[in-house]
Amino acid sequence: MQALRPHVYWAQRHGEIYLRVEISDAQLDALSFRVCDLCFFCSFQGQGHGAKGENEYEFSLEFLKPVKPEVKHKSTQRQVNITVKKQEHVWWDRLTKQEKKPLFLAPDFDRWLDESDAEMELREKEEKMNKISIESRVRKDPFLGLKKGFLFMYNLVQFLGYSWIFVNMTVRLFILGQDSFYDTFHTIADVMYFCQMLAIMEVINPAVGLVKTGIMPAFIQVMGRNFILFVIFGTLADMQNKPVVFFVFYLWSMIEIFRYPFYMLVCIDTEWKLLTWLKYTIWIPLYPLGVLAEAVAVIQSIPIFDETKLLSIPVPKAIGTSLSFSFILQLYLVIMFLGLFINFRHLFKQRTRRFRTKKRKAN
Repeated sequence: MQALRPHVYWAQRHGEIYLRVEISDAQLDALSFRVCDLCFFCSFQGQGHGAKGENEYEFSLEFLKPVKPEVKHKSTQRQVNITVKKQEHVWWDRLTKQEKKPLFLAPDFDRWLDESDAEMELREKEEKMNKISIESRVRKDPFLGLKKGFLFMYNLVQFLGYSWIFVNMTVRLFILGQDSFYDTFHTIADVMYFCQMLAIMEVINPAVGLVKTGIMPAFIQVMGRNFILFVIFGTLADMQNKPVVFFVFYLWSMIEIFRYPFYMLVCIDTEWKLLTWLKYTIWIPLYPLGVLAEAVAVIQSIPIFDETKLLSIPVPKAIGTSLSFSFILQLYLVIMFLGLFINFRHLFKQRTRRFRTKKRKAN
């Protein structure tokens, strides 16, 4: 009885040909292959179930260009997968030497790629292999787990602290209304002092290599906040009862209750998409508003420093009696908005890079 031809589906990469033969329950010992430079012969004897039931099936193909004699194959319950290597890593215009495609042959759309897509796949594989090679050469940090544990606990403590501030201020606002504006400092200051003193670690961590971020943006934010908290609010009793304290503290805490849990999840290699979006988006309106509230606090403190002469610098009588601290505050206002520009640019670059990378991975 003449052997029948099975349905054969094909796809290619620059270095390989993939054949998928629609033969179920083909026994490996019943398969035979013969390959020369251009010709490929395959037969299935005895136990192959194809389109016409259990029969003897075979087919042959004359390839467009030379191939290597080694053949890899794997038989499953539904099909036989065959891989043939090309002699040269080049893209073929078609599979067979004859222009007219055999009737039993069709494209394997499950594995089909255009030449440009195949080149992109090849580059991605090479980049992945290079990355693995580099990572294998880099000595693993024996203290990595300890570092991640420390960073996780730091972010957890900060998250709990700012969450307490935010919830406390929100509840007081709903209960007391505008009256809560005037005693915010006396209610919240101790926890805010703790959180902002601890935030100095955000300058130390990149300096010692615990995290791979720039030192300057963290320095600008941490030192700027501590200046407002300890100098403007902490040294002037008249400032502690002003509503601006409420707005400064509330805006700070609104940013941090999303930032710190994001970094907690980073420490355990976990991502929550909504939290990621909030962390990289909510600062866009809140950060400028926070700087504006800080500027209002500085402006309101200037006449108080002028009147009390607090922190003024004595100078020789020939020049004057003293250099008022308000002059330094006026310079600080200029520096504050310059820092806003620097940090806003840095944060926006981070956001763009983050979502561009996620989009590339998704595609």
